[in-house]
Amino acid sequence: MHKDVNTKREREKAVVSEMIALYCRRQHGKKNGLCPECAALAEYARQRSDKCPFMETKTFCSNCKVYCYKPEMREKIRAVMRFSGPRMIFHHPVTAVRHVLEVKKEKKRLEVCDET
Repeated sequence: MHKDVNTKREREKAVVSEMIALYCRRQHGKKNGLCPECAALAEYARQRSDKCPFMETKTFCSNCKVYCYKPEMREKIRAVMRFSGPRMIFHHPVTAVRHVLEVKKEKKRLEVCDET
């Protein structure tokens, strides 16, 4: 597998883990580590990322045409993203800014693809 894909995959797993940890600290009051529910979600997200066949071309799971998450886990990860996303700027500002730039770039790319 290409080094850039591995780097991208590892970065995605790290960001999702950070978002789940932030969510668990604030929503479940866990100071150290994750509660069992959040630990299971983090492990599930890592597994899904490891098996993603679209890693080379996709930017974010939310933009993917294939939903590989089970419906229950998809709702849980959505809740985590909804909560943690806006708060990431205070906890991981570089990651948050990179995400905003990648979202804008992806939207522009999708608009160009739709026009053709």
